[in-house]
Amino acid sequence: MRILAITNMYPSAQGSGRGVFVQEQVKGLCAIGLEVRVLFVDRRQEGPLAYYRMHSKIASAVAGFDPDAIHVMYGGVMADQVARYHHGRPLMVTFHGSDLLGENLSGWARKIMSRYGVSCSRKAAREADGVAVVARHLVRALKGAVPPDKIRVIPCGIDLERFRPMDLLVCKQKLGWKADSFHVLFASSNGDPVKRPWLAKAAVTRLSRADRTPELHYLTGIPNAEVPVWLNASDALLLTSMHEGSPTVVKEALACGLPVVSVDVGDVAERIEGIEGCHLAQPEPADLAAKLGLVRRRAQRIKRGTRIEELSILRVAEKLKRCYEEITSGPGAV
Repeated sequence: MRILAITNMYPSAQGSGRGVFVQEQVKGLCAIGLEVRVLFVDRRQEGPLAYYRMHSKIASAVAGFDPDAIHVMYGGVMADQVARYHHGRPLMVTFHGSDLLGENLSGWARKIMSRYGVSCSRKAAREADGVAVVARHLVRALKGAVPPDKIRVIPCGIDLERFRPMDLLVCKQKLGWKADSFHVLFASSNGDPVKRPWLAKAAVTRLSRADRTPELHYLTGIPNAEVPVWLNASDALLLTSMHEGSPTVVKEALACGLPVVSVDVGDVAERIEGIEGCHLAQPEPADLAAKLGLVRRRAQRIKRGTRIEELSILRVAEKLKRCYEEITSGPGAV
């Protein structure tokens, strides 16, 4: 089976860490025997008009590759444009979070653009033959644009060969971190206000310094190849976002045995449910600090557990393959 994957996020020379989760999905699909061609629409380099100029590229890719299906791996304007002109091939769209929830960005122009992107996502969902969301709460965000039986909940997978428990002290030494401090890793890529970095900083500041001095580290500009070392060197992962889809870093942390302290956002509650050493907290500094304090006092890694196996890139790839088989064998398939 041949799949044309269209994405506006993919690792490149300008951003090696951007869209790694899409790259991992493609890797998983190839590993189970699918042939995948990636069409990367570089909106950052080409500007917003890139979405309106991509039709000739899609036509060329369809003519040369002859895919059995097209998979748009993010929503918004890109998905809407592909849905309008997908060249008679069965179409699947995956939504990740901000493409359905919008973004609480400063400035009226950014807010309008965000709302327009959400509207485009819902239009694309109506036109698509199959729809996937990375977390259950995103089904509600579709607001009935498509019937429930057309939607599949498929979180992005992770590479369990790379994200695994490693020696804590060795990883701290690699990063030059103090062995006797309490290292909190904040899941932020670039100071995005949606992630609420001020809240994370306030929580760690309130954490008592009587036992193991707390240190806050920002997961910013770190090559993806080094992320497992950062997760294994840390003592807790802290997430304070206003909204998320299915944050990949939480799944990566759990795979590495790293305790998670998070506000109730995205599918985090589902991911950490029943895992001793992980905690949900209210979005305010005192409660976040209290939960971090529990992790510090426990001073243990969490058990990786069998549930994480369901999130391997191979298991997720098999779920996507079944979706492709559904849309290519349906009444509207070519």
